[in-house]
Amino acid sequence: MPDIKIIIATTKKYRMPDDPIYMPLQVGAANKKAANTPYEKDNTGDNISEKNSSYCELTGLYWAWKNLKADYIGLVHYRRYFASPEARGEEDPFNKIMGGEEVKRLLQKNCIIVPKKRKYYIETLQSHYAHTHYVEQLDETGKVIKDICPEYMESFERVMTQTSGHMFNMMIMRKDILDRYCEWLFRILREVETRYPENNLSAYQGRYIGRIAELIFNVWLDYQVTTGSIPRYQIQELPCVHIENINWFKKGGAFLAAKLFHKKYDHSF
Repeated sequence: MPDIKIIIATTKKYRMPDDPIYMPLQVGAANKKAANTPYEKDNTGDNISEKNSSYCELTGLYWAWKNLKADYIGLVHYRRYFASPEARGEEDPFNKIMGGEEVKRLLQKNCIIVPKKRKYYIETLQSHYAHTHYVEQLDETGKVIKDICPEYMESFERVMTQTSGHMFNMMIMRKDILDRYCEWLFRILREVETRYPENNLSAYQGRYIGRIAELIFNVWLDYQVTTGSIPRYQIQELPCVHIENINWFKKGGAFLAAKLFHKKYDHSF
């Protein structure tokens, strides 16, 4: 049976799934103010833990890529997981989290698992980013892609005009595919970080590297499918289960305020 490890990115002690496939990982552990948790920490081995304020959960992805030895590696969040297709009518959201045996069955036919696309309907990915964050960051990302991997530009331009995308930096991938993705991703992000430093940004807006990664994950996937490197039928989409309630009224209001009045987001919803 394949060895599968799914890291759970967290910054604090929290209830965790009781399944050996999951590995809680404290991200941003290099921060002097980081909480003391009983989990594995992302400031061991080869790591970029000190970049957590801008890279978010990606410091966990980097740690897993560089330090874990497994056939498949995945990333989820302590408040957001892939939902079990078999969970029906469960009140406790933890009972809706996909278990290890289900993951193994899905990976017999698929090499990548991703969250179902988030739909913005009246916004493209590019316009939503422009209204809620700073579009210069996204523009600079396009320039970086054009400079260091121009073959991806067609996918970049296509994805930016779409009204939906796989978000949250969540995935489960076969290790050789994860290697290819991470080599591509972190090369681009390092250059974006150099060209667009996070000077004078609020703590919330300073997380832009993690947000850029959410978008260009779709660029990378689009290119793999378009070129035939990864068949579309081997990419499985799954819904997410949210451990804590989402205030959709506030979230929707902020979305419309950003769209109509260009009011930037200043916190998560």
